[in-house]
Amino acid sequence: MAKLQHLKFNDPAPDLELLNTEGEAVRLSSLWKEQVLVLAFTRHFGCPQCREMTDHLADALPQFTENGLALVFVTQGTPAETKAYCAQRAPGIACLSDPDRSAYSAYGLERASAWQSFLSLNVLRSNKRLNAEKGYAAELPPKGQDAMQMSGTFVIAPDGRIRLPYYYDDIADHPPVDLLLHGIMGVDWKRNLDGSSI
Repeated sequence: MAKLQHLKFNDPAPDLELLNTEGEAVRLSSLWKEQVLVLAFTRHFGCPQCREMTDHLADALPQFTENGLALVFVTQGTPAETKAYCAQRAPGIACLSDPDRSAYSAYGLERASAWQSFLSLNVLRSNKRLNAEKGYAAELPPKGQDAMQMSGTFVIAPDGRIRLPYYYDDIADHPPVDLLLHGIMGVDWKRNLDGSSI
């Protein structure tokens, strides 16, 4: 299978239609048209690191809102599965369903290697910590979800271009909230490359 292409800074963000939790089609560009969008792809619902990532970003929602950023999760689940998952882990946050993982592919999110998942020392330590601290145990994915699918998080400006592509080194790797809020050296996500504001 050919390696997926990673998106880079200022690449056009792939604009697809996904389903919301009610099964209605939502075009991604409608989410970044008015404000900067943090688009966070989850792993499968049995993954403790995915639960931690979702909790981590959901807890930071007030900071995203205060800084004019919208937060949206994309899951591998069906609309009904996504609705149940997000009601528990991310209440009040828009969640989209991508059960055929077309958006995952378009955004260059590949399947994990053994060294990014169950053979990673970082992941083994993460599993132990999450089990001890939060009672999160690794579980099999629901039917149809890929246990090896990687996560990723993207900051997309209203001009439809990627301002920050965050690809995980392993499944326990999460982007710091401060990086999503402010980038490197306090970059203005809304500023075009020519220096003008959108």
